[in-house]
Amino acid sequence: MKAVVITVSDRVSAGEADDRSGPAAAEALQRLGFETEVRVAADGVESVETALRSALDGTVALVVTTGGTGMSPSDLTPEATRRVIEREAPGLAEAMRSATFGDNPHGMLSRGVSGISGPTLIINLPGSVAGVEESLAVIGPGLRHAVALLREETTQH
Repeated sequence: MKAVVITVSDRVSAGEADDRSGPAAAEALQRLGFETEVRVAADGVESVETALRSALDGTVALVVTTGGTGMSPSDLTPEATRRVIEREAPGLAEAMRSATFGDNPHGMLSRGVSGISGPTLIINLPGSVAGVEESLAVIGPGLRHAVALLREETTQH
């Protein structure tokens, strides 16, 4: 199964900072059996929407974004994602946020969403390496099954 990771960051897209969260997401997804590619997009609804739509080529089963899910004025990844998804999958975002309660007081500030566009699952992750790793540890066990269902593949229930 093919996955695209999109790091959302003005600084990374401008070459002013190294991307750490995108490669961390890619490594975690590879351990789950996904073939991954990492891309970068600048902050902003239009740039993130364009990056998401460019990943939806029919062969990509999963698109994961890192960054842009907080409360700063430039954190607009959820707004862009809502423009692209056809159906929400709120349980994924809820599970990621609820898993951090008590451990990380900033986890509740994440506004990330998850949803479906055609046969592709799209998930917003936080922009930190720790946030990426914690989030994928929570939802990782169900990702391959979710993608198989979207692609109407035979699954074991």
